[in-house]
Amino acid sequence: MLDRITGFFRSIGSAIGRGFSVLAAGILWPFMAAHGWYQRRTWLVRLPVIAVIALFAVLYGYFVWQTQVWSGFNPNFVDQYRFSERKVAAGQEIPPDASAAATTTAAAPKTCQRSAIVDVTADLIDSNVNQNAWISSMLLYRMGLFGMDWDHTPFLDNKASFQRGVNQAVRRTSAELVDTLGRVRGTSGINSDLQDARGYLQYDEYSWYFGLDPFGPKTPTPSYYRTAIEKLRKFNTDLSGCNAVFDGRADNLLQFVDRIANDLGGTSDILAERSENHNFGWFDTRADDRFWFAYGQLYGYYAILTAARADFSQVVAERNLGALFGGTTKQFQAALRIQPAIISNGREDGWIMPSHLATMGFYMLRVRSNLVEMRAVLGR
Repeated sequence: MLDRITGFFRSIGSAIGRGFSVLAAGILWPFMAAHGWYQRRTWLVRLPVIAVIALFAVLYGYFVWQTQVWSGFNPNFVDQYRFSERKVAAGQEIPPDASAAATTTAAAPKTCQRSAIVDVTADLIDSNVNQNAWISSMLLYRMGLFGMDWDHTPFLDNKASFQRGVNQAVRRTSAELVDTLGRVRGTSGINSDLQDARGYLQYDEYSWYFGLDPFGPKTPTPSYYRTAIEKLRKFNTDLSGCNAVFDGRADNLLQFVDRIANDLGGTSDILAERSENHNFGWFDTRADDRFWFAYGQLYGYYAILTAARADFSQVVAERNLGALFGGTTKQFQAALRIQPAIISNGREDGWIMPSHLATMGFYMLRVRSNLVEMRAVLGR
């Protein structure tokens, strides 16, 4: 009886071994065939082949390096701005220093407070396209893994998803700057620099130097985003010279907070759908895309809302929103501390594979609930 059991397991082991052998042979056969073809060619054929292989080796080395090294990534980077030290809301005239005014007879030029929101938005874009390569429009990212979209693999796509999440926050903010924050009510003219920046940021996230639809050369995505940085910084330069407008009213802050809450609500629904219907644990190859997109969105909005507290400091003080902003900040920080090495989309009641999407969705809804409460206070 024992011999039969032993023989049964041996047969299973042999079958598995033969299966792996066939699989390995199938994978290696094209390379062996190419090696045989290469050996029979002259150096006039070999040298171009070597050059092409070397070119792809360099390109893939650069691609892997750019996807794995996250330059400037720091969830607490907003601390460097020291927004808490600002005493004047955005767009308001900065009073001259009393001691300096007493020692000079010439009238000093007026200076107004820069917008912290605009500064942070420009720096987020700069981090995406200048401090790092914009992954989504790189040639090898567009080509995929043997024709398969990188987003459908568990490899080399986390940084691209994170960047697109940050870009989602930046795009929403640029729209609000044009429509409400950078103008006085709805009857004043739209600031041309903010309008141009919004237009550039709406450009396709996947464009390389050449495309098939439409066919022909194109301007790559990072070039448009770099121009948007210039337009945003030009607006802030004009604002600091009191030649532009930042309308820091309570109803504008209410609308801005409402738009952000709705944006986060949409992403939380995406996380919930993936978590409920595709909970394959560590084997869900799209879970990492959803997670890092949501993470990037929170990363961007954390910085932007921290800046909004400084820009709307007068409204925050008048409506006693300090505690709510403080609570929202803590929820952002708690969410951004979740940085698992491997994203798992397990069942919510599972005990082996964690559910990182459910965890991220929970913190995203906590942030959104604070924003909804803030919106309610502003609407009273």
